[in-house]
Amino acid sequence: MEQALWYLFVGTRGGSTRVAIVRAIDERPRNANQLAETIEMDYNTVTHHLDKLEEHDVVECGQEGYGALYFLTDQFEAHRETFQEILDAARGEE
Repeated sequence: MEQALWYLFVGTRGGSTRVAIVRAIDERPRNANQLAETIEMDYNTVTHHLDKLEEHDVVECGQEGYGALYFLTDQFEAHRETFQEILDAARGEE
């Protein structure tokens, strides 16, 4: 999981968008449209990043279809400290 977190949040251009999505979901579960509004990003861009986060077990969809809420997975919660360490390390490199 640690390698996936490094890849998702630091190793790709979309890392900062994914961090914003995770932080928004951490505040409260949201659907893709709410996320797009919250982080002020295009809906299609948000859904692309949600797909990547789902692929790597960071978020999960509570149901199928339009309006489905996204939640952080138990797997991500178990590695939350690693997530924060990665963000801290990436900030130190800037």
